[in-house]
Amino acid sequence: MTSYLQARYHRQQVPRWWWLRRRTYTLFMLRELSSVFVAWFVVYLLLLVRAVADGPAAYQRFLDWSASPWVVVLNVVALAFVAYHAVTFINLTPQAMIVRLRGRRLPPRAVTASIYLVWALVSAFLAWLVVG
Repeated sequence: MTSYLQARYHRQQVPRWWWLRRRTYTLFMLRELSSVFVAWFVVYLLLLVRAVADGPAAYQRFLDWSASPWVVVLNVVALAFVAYHAVTFINLTPQAMIVRLRGRRLPPRAVTASIYLVWALVSAFLAWLVVG
């Protein structure tokens, strides 16, 4: 019992801003923070779906609320964090998933490049749908 108490009180203090000491730690913490903005986009999308389901008046109120400066700024910041989250996720994919083609392992760069290519194609298609 005594050794447990001694070990418990012998903790080294970690500074609050330890993650600012190295660039890799800071990038890691920003990636973790980006999850909050991913969650915001999910909530925002659900609010949009609800407004559309509630009719034209509710949809117009949602559009008016969405046009307020603080929501626009929040969505721009969220877009930057979500893009960072997506890029870091894509860059980590070859370490978590081994892709084989005809019995041979694809190089990590090929896996990453193919994901970016599909992302660009889907984005271009969606932009074409929206813009016309």
